[in-house]
Amino acid sequence: MRSKRIERKLSKIGKGKKQQDGGGSSSSSSDENSPKNASKMGEVPLFSGPSSMETTELHHAPEGLIDTCAGDYTKISNFADFKNVFSLESIKLWGIAGPIAFSILCNYAINSFTNIFVGHLGDLELSAVSISLSVVSNFSFGFLLGMASALETLCGQAFGAGQVEMLGVYMQRSWLILLGACICLLPIYIYSEPLLLLLGQEPEIAELAGVFTLQSIPQMFSLAINFPTQKFLQAQTKVGFLAWLGFIALILHIIILYILMKVLALGTTGAAAAYCTTAWIIALGQTAYVIGWCKDGWTGFSWLAFKDLWAFVKLSVASAVMLCLEVWYFMILIVLTGHLDNPIIAVGSLSICMNINGWEGMLFIGINAAISVRVSNELGLGRPRAAKYSVIITIIESLIIGIICAAIILITKDYFAVIFTDSKEMIQAVSKLAGLLGITMVLNSVQPVISGVAVGGGWQALVAYINLFCYYIMGLPLGFLFGYKLGFRVEGVWVGMICGTALQTFILSYIVYKTNWNKEVEEASERMRKWTGQDMETDM
Repeated sequence: MRSKRIERKLSKIGKGKKQQDGGGSSSSSSDENSPKNASKMGEVPLFSGPSSMETTELHHAPEGLIDTCAGDYTKISNFADFKNVFSLESIKLWGIAGPIAFSILCNYAINSFTNIFVGHLGDLELSAVSISLSVVSNFSFGFLLGMASALETLCGQAFGAGQVEMLGVYMQRSWLILLGACICLLPIYIYSEPLLLLLGQEPEIAELAGVFTLQSIPQMFSLAINFPTQKFLQAQTKVGFLAWLGFIALILHIIILYILMKVLALGTTGAAAAYCTTAWIIALGQTAYVIGWCKDGWTGFSWLAFKDLWAFVKLSVASAVMLCLEVWYFMILIVLTGHLDNPIIAVGSLSICMNINGWEGMLFIGINAAISVRVSNELGLGRPRAAKYSVIITIIESLIIGIICAAIILITKDYFAVIFTDSKEMIQAVSKLAGLLGITMVLNSVQPVISGVAVGGGWQALVAYINLFCYYIMGLPLGFLFGYKLGFRVEGVWVGMICGTALQTFILSYIVYKTNWNKEVEEASERMRKWTGQDMETDM
């Protein structure tokens, strides 16, 4: 039977590991994901109980939980089973998503405080630094983060399969590839001033932005170390450290900004120095934690990091394209709006809506990372039902959060803009866009979850093609048609682009619905054999 073949394959993955002591009690979400507890090696097969995963008997705990360390979930047959799975998966999800979301919010605040301090220097300085951070830095940030997302697939599945020693090798490969990517991105930083002039920026703003961008080059290179170590820790659900480090880095950043800009009066140069210093504090802090406290995954520098680099590059580039096509899509929305009549009100109202949507987005980026870890861990561990149920429950919870956020926006549509402006005209313009903002929040509550599932399952290339079609072949032309040709202005541009997002969400939802999770387990096993370079077909 197919399921028997899966069991035999996954049992062989763990050959040579220690057999766990007796006992089948449930563990914490972190322990259940750990290959030491979840996939027992040696003589104990990965799936205890009957050989068919379709007929595995329920391991009843006193509370009625239906997930154990010994095997996959059994099929949900009643509401009590659903409630227990929902509770267990929620604990696992938020145990990962909460710290990651907090860490991301802290990083988001680092940019915000940089702008706040620079804003007290003058309007020119604020405009220049804001453009540098939002255009050049965000471009490199999105591209490098996307490339590092390949580690979410490989590290997550390797950790679930018990190949913990390979996590350090994958991380080192990603370091090499991202450092090479940083070198390739250098021309954008070096020639940022003429590029900004080409985009229509004022000469004074472009000149100062170009200087700040050059001074920010060290920050870009820190991301080549930061992102791979971050994914390395996320794959093992060691995310509490990331949250604490993000908070400490934010406090240090504010202190450094104050010293360099207020005490030493170094202006935008001081802001760039603080920005780069904080970035390297985060990168080196994560690296020190990996080397000092992650002995299972980090076994030292290895020549294996130079093996199969090209295949790793292809997966990294696919991940980068997938993410960048999403990020750039909404950047283009603002660019299109800026060419409408009365662009100050159009861009201002849209920017307020995007700012609100961005804060909600920080939460869903955490959920995106969490579901990616959950899916990759469970596929590597050989538990197809656990992967499937975690996806379903995460989508349900995310959709509920999105609906609640949309309801709050609609209820307060005439008031929430006062946080950003005193202009009555601007507040009225934002109020007219509140309905579209609500729809976007609902769509953006589901879309990041499905993207996280894609990363966890290794579907990056497929999703990149889907994003290209939905966003740039359907959404953008519709936005241009509605906004410019049919005269619906900013609302028309936004409606067209919502159509692209809705189509992408529908297609990805259908793909997830039709996914054969048993086959995904087999493919995860194949991927582990390929990337570890080990023969896992050796008989027990």
